[in-house]
Amino acid sequence: MDTIDLSNLNRQFLFRQKDVGRSKAETAAEFINTRIPLCRVTPHNCKIQDFDEDFYRGFHLVVCGLDSVVARRWINGMLLSLLEWDEDTGELDKSTIVPLVDGGTEGFKGNVRVIYPGVNACIDCTPDLFPPQINFPLCTIAHTPRLPEHCVEYSRVLLWPKEKPFGEEINIDGDDPQHISWIYEKARERADQFGIPGVTYRLTQGVVKHIIPAVASTNAVIAAACTTEVFKVVTSCCNPLNNYMVFNDSDGIYTYVYEQDRNPDCLACSKVPQKLELLPTSKLQDLLDHLVNSPVFQMKAPGVTTSIEGKNKTLYMQTPVSIEEATRKNLKLTLAELGLVDGCQLVVADTTSPAAVVFELKFKTD
Repeated sequence: MDTIDLSNLNRQFLFRQKDVGRSKAETAAEFINTRIPLCRVTPHNCKIQDFDEDFYRGFHLVVCGLDSVVARRWINGMLLSLLEWDEDTGELDKSTIVPLVDGGTEGFKGNVRVIYPGVNACIDCTPDLFPPQINFPLCTIAHTPRLPEHCVEYSRVLLWPKEKPFGEEINIDGDDPQHISWIYEKARERADQFGIPGVTYRLTQGVVKHIIPAVASTNAVIAAACTTEVFKVVTSCCNPLNNYMVFNDSDGIYTYVYEQDRNPDCLACSKVPQKLELLPTSKLQDLLDHLVNSPVFQMKAPGVTTSIEGKNKTLYMQTPVSIEEATRKNLKLTLAELGLVDGCQLVVADTTSPAAVVFELKFKTD
């Protein structure tokens, strides 16, 4: 759903100035279909989450150039969900594997990885590689802003949920120009109030989407490496990357390839029941905070359900608004007060995965 910005024109050859404001997917498809005879690219100007398993099962290979950790983890989970195992031997049916070639850049740094779901390390096996998100103290955002980023965060974190500019159940979409424009205008008002210069539309988009400025040379190297790996996988002309390459051209040129090991306790691909260890006196809010802040789980907006005495019970969900309001009171209750016992199962749904994750609750002693 991303649209072409003027700054995009300096680091690729698919877009022209007349294309600014148009859909990236549709414009790129038009260019490639015109430039390369017999090639047919079908654009989809929507979220990757809008498609189901049948859609992704139709591909021989998936290539990712996503600018979001959440989206990467989601597509990783989707390809893992396509896997099938032999009921008698328990062996993985290799015909159900859809390989994933993933590339990403952060300024002068970049990386490429080749993932065979269920065979080698998946994206969730290495959560420590995810770039840390920059968060500003809420008290600074609300009362003593000093930076243009503080003004943008004020609009995003405080004003959006209060004013609900596009409706009760509409969350911020960083790829929607109307959403970015609204946050930008409110951030400018906040900046003018405190005499803070530097709030621009581009800065606003960068803060909302956690964008690190792109470098053309790095993008070119990573794109070329991804293309090479796709050619290897499709043609079997030689062995593909095994399985992770890092690149850095901030001071000279450095590259290194090594094999990422599978995490036997991986949240996505291990098929091992996950354990949550908390005190019975811990509140439900503590449990959700742990799922979000833990370097192992790194969830974004978890919702939790369970089964108590054979009946399903929703403990908390952020959407829709009606369920959030009905379950909000549970956040202040302890796990024991909610009727949870040692060894019970919690089903957690989050935007980082297309499938829910089952946790086994383990009560700790003081």
